[in-house]
Amino acid sequence: MHGARSALNANPEIRAWAETYLKEKTRSENTQMSDEEFEKYWKYHKPEIVHEHASEAIQAYKNRER
Repeated sequence: MHGARSALNANPEIRAWAETYLKEKTRSENTQMSDEEFEKYWKYHKPEIVHEHASEAIQAYKNRER
């Protein structure tokens, strides 16, 4: 996991892609929230979500269609 978080911190392009990926994934899991509620939720929970799911995001980045 540490390697995945380091990769996100070292490469702004990968980090931006990973944050978008995780935001979309989190949004699809929280369909009951309005857009406004979700944006507020994302604002406050993004750091812990990105931290917790860094490995998943890096794997998805590596597996994406280019």
